[in-house]
Amino acid sequence: MSEMSFDWQIDEFMVYCRSRQLREKTLNSYEQTLRLFERWCRETVGIETVDKVSESVVRRYINDLQERGKYTFYSNDSKKSYNCPDRRRDFRKPVSIITINNYIRNLRVFFNWLDRYYLLKKNPMKKVQQLKVNRKAKEYIADEDFKRLVNGLDKSYFSEHRDYAMIMLMIDSGMRLGECSCLLMDDIDLSHHQILLRGEITKGRKDRVVYFSQKTETIVRRWVQYKDRYVESDYLFPVKSTGGKLEVNNFEKNFKSYLRRAGLHDTISPHCLRNNFAKRCLMGGMDIYTLSRILGHSSVTVTEQAYLDLTDDDLGKRYQHYSPVANM
Repeated sequence: MSEMSFDWQIDEFMVYCRSRQLREKTLNSYEQTLRLFERWCRETVGIETVDKVSESVVRRYINDLQERGKYTFYSNDSKKSYNCPDRRRDFRKPVSIITINNYIRNLRVFFNWLDRYYLLKKNPMKKVQQLKVNRKAKEYIADEDFKRLVNGLDKSYFSEHRDYAMIMLMIDSGMRLGECSCLLMDDIDLSHHQILLRGEITKGRKDRVVYFSQKTETIVRRWVQYKDRYVESDYLFPVKSTGGKLEVNNFEKNFKSYLRRAGLHDTISPHCLRNNFAKRCLMGGMDIYTLSRILGHSSVTVTEQAYLDLTDDDLGKRYQHYSPVANM
């Protein structure tokens, strides 16, 4: 097999990615993107090897993604049978710019790797930029809505008591759902109101510490006492039947049902709890550097995006704390 064949190079690239111990989600995203592009190149423009891919081919592919719409092209026929595109309500609806930009990013990583290790004559991704996207404000949940949400949970049920404690801990600490669901009993220090997030469960693969209030300590202590009556588990928030880790998608399903029960839009995601944490910290006067460390962002620039979502009312309330005349 030619060293420049798509199939061979994708396999080599995936071996390289696994050697770097990338997360499974990232690996799946790379492979899905590359297999899709490989098939498109073969069937649409007759290209079988990576060295034949040019900048114009990539741009044509991007245009094709925009014109085709959702669920119109697959990396293999079995995925098409599984997804049943004709039955989907969003069949042929536009592919989101965010999705297309993810494809562009993944292709750039792949061709940069090729250029580094196989010396391409010309890197086709060198001048291809991501599409411009209109930034959407982050999700937030108002105080009254949040109270309706948590007051609707029935803590006599194991799963709802667990989810209540998770919701309160996430909004008080700024943890991601994926981090919270992986917590072990040994990770939390109730006396000092802090949690060690191990690098193996954080997005950036670095250890970090988050904090919570005395009120949340009381909620978590009650949950642990309740949990220990029904299940033995090293996890802080286990599944009752097995004592194993709670999967993120299961919590997300539960969260949607709690929203509907409270009469709220079920389009709100659990990530809004983290957004609320960041906004409340900013409104309370926390400096951007401290907030960035707690959130585990790769840079302060990422954290600064949260400022863009402060409304005029928010800014007015913050201003009252810093008015020069009022503080003279």
